[in-house]
Amino acid sequence: MSAIDAILIAGPTASGKSALALALAEALDGVVINADSMQVYRDLRIITARPTPDEEARMPHRLYGHVDAAVNYSVGHWLADARTALAAARGQGRLPIVCGGTGLYFKALTQGLSRVPPVPGEIRDAVREQLDRLGPEGLHAELARRDAGEAARLEPRDRLRVARALEVLLATGRPLTAWHAETDPPLLDPARVVTAFLAPDRAALYARIDARFLRMLEDGALEEVQALGARGLDPLLPAMRAHGVPGLLAHLAGTMSRQAGVDKGQADTRHYAKRQFTWFRHQLPDWPWLAPEQALHEVLRRASSGRAG
Repeated sequence: MSAIDAILIAGPTASGKSALALALAEALDGVVINADSMQVYRDLRIITARPTPDEEARMPHRLYGHVDAAVNYSVGHWLADARTALAAARGQGRLPIVCGGTGLYFKALTQGLSRVPPVPGEIRDAVREQLDRLGPEGLHAELARRDAGEAARLEPRDRLRVARALEVLLATGRPLTAWHAETDPPLLDPARVVTAFLAPDRAALYARIDARFLRMLEDGALEEVQALGARGLDPLLPAMRAHGVPGLLAHLAGTMSRQAGVDKGQADTRHYAKRQFTWFRHQLPDWPWLAPEQALHEVLRRASSGRAG
């Protein structure tokens, strides 16, 4: 077994993370563990650019496509699944290679997760009904009436965070910030993992994102989204908000042209990539940024030397 406990590969969408993780798994007898919050959904193989069946057959892949789109899958859910996947990899003598672009997953993995209890379905449904009836600013006013301090830290039009804050407050009687102050220990010791954030040239990355979206359409992304839409799921579910899904659903509903739906999907994905750069820079500043073409050599060098970081 390696002197390190795991390799963690992050980066913006379309930066080449999956290909790097597979190459590392082949070189180090590893298992690739997904850390992308949208690639967990079995309904969304194409639109989320999950590894292909051929790629998954080359080396073991875990936590890809194992969740139904009707599930409101959370960081806590992923951490529980990752605990099992990490233990299984160790039991098989394989090196875990955690790969994805969801920063909160990596932060929870290496820094721990706050102990926010699950919100009962009836409370979540009631808050969603209020959101539909009052709008985000009206819901923010309701949150401010109950807890002005919690409301003050949120933008009034941030519908998802406002709804989440009110759900937790109603379910537990405590603000979300109070729960965040209580944190479980991390699953991985940061001193015993090799980390890398792939940082491609921005212009080249954005061009790659646009081209990949068109390839997704050629591969059946529109039909995949159509099947998802036919399920009639809550539009606030994470799977329904995956990049590319809202624009293509609008096109299928006749409220947006095909080109406008494509443009929206491409733009949303580019904006997400930009946010990923910013998030990792501020939230995990110790992670080394690597050019994709240098990453395989550098990560293998650090892994073989047992030097974490």
